[in-house]
Amino acid sequence: MRQRGNGYAVGPGHRAAELASGVYPQRGITLVRGEDVWVWDDTGRAYLDCLAGHGVAILGHGHPALVAAIAEQAERLITCPGTFANDVRTRLMAALIRRAPPGIERVFLCNSGAEAVEAALKFARLRTGRPGIVAARGSFHGRTLGALSVTGRRVYREPFEPLLPGVTFVPYNDSAALEAAVDEGTAAVILEPIQGEGGVRPGDDAYLRRAEALCRERGALFILDEVQTGMGRTGRFLAGEHAGLRPDLVCLAKGLAGGVPMGAVLIGERVGRLPPLSHGSTFGGNPLACAAALATLETLEQEDLVARADRLGRWFQGALRQVVADYPALLREVRGRGLMVGVVLRRRVTPLLRALQEGVDGATPVLALPAGKTVLRFLPPLIVGQGELAQVVEALRRACARMTAD
Repeated sequence: MRQRGNGYAVGPGHRAAELASGVYPQRGITLVRGEDVWVWDDTGRAYLDCLAGHGVAILGHGHPALVAAIAEQAERLITCPGTFANDVRTRLMAALIRRAPPGIERVFLCNSGAEAVEAALKFARLRTGRPGIVAARGSFHGRTLGALSVTGRRVYREPFEPLLPGVTFVPYNDSAALEAAVDEGTAAVILEPIQGEGGVRPGDDAYLRRAEALCRERGALFILDEVQTGMGRTGRFLAGEHAGLRPDLVCLAKGLAGGVPMGAVLIGERVGRLPPLSHGSTFGGNPLACAAALATLETLEQEDLVARADRLGRWFQGALRQVVADYPALLREVRGRGLMVGVVLRRRVTPLLRALQEGVDGATPVLALPAGKTVLRFLPPLIVGQGELAQVVEALRRACARMTAD
């Protein structure tokens, strides 16, 4: 066993569980390497990665364009405060605005999805002068106190209450409840176009359009949380494009820089230019992350990955629905868009996640995610091929067969 300079062992016997904070439930394996859509543990076992760092590694692992961009920028300039202009940062902001819905004029860069949500909430309160926020039940917007305050899942919120005041939760996909909640004290409505942690639940197009219209009618701002759904995941650059939305603020992160930590808020014309010192970020918009994000955007276009996500997502969901039809006592339905896919179970999802990871009965080991207690979530890299998705389908089929037999 090799020893690091600090004395901690590296390899199968390392003491990660003893050294870490404990906030992350452990999956029982140690990942040490990745390539394309595959990752390897410290025993040399390969796994088909349909987790992708919670949807972060949209170009897979070790993509040459991303690796080259990071290496080149690391030699030039890694950090640059926002009080100075930077060439790479400027190019990235312009590239994001080009791809954004009409009306987006500016960009604030940060380091994560939670930070993007925090910034959007501040901008909405600052611009409107109002305190209220309307959010959806079942939503997930982050774990920092502000983002947690608008997260509609009690399991995350309750241990830390009281949180930010003035937040009203309404049922998702319920336009009447939304109409009743948005009033003259509402600064913003914040919604995910597809609830991720809430069970991969797509918002109805009519519901999302009504939310946007209500905000305009009543002087509130419309915040679209595209942290998980953005960057081509659903077969459009932004999932809101399926409904033709023109939000005032868009939160991006996860796949934005292909694995390098980065978040962004796209800022619309109803928000406009913000006052100096009203917000900031030490690391936000650093040139290294910006170079990674530019390479990611360019690769999405050059390899036509957004349209590919739409096409392969339709095939994948169709194949999964056949498995659901074959195991109706275990599986309920498939839902999602593009390569953001959920399989709803009739029981708790953990045993199925474990069976997929183990690769039962000779199946390819597959890493996937839960989305609540009874939903299996797939977020593969957008470079995944149909053959690899077929392996996922077969692994699910064998896992269901084993669980049904047991």
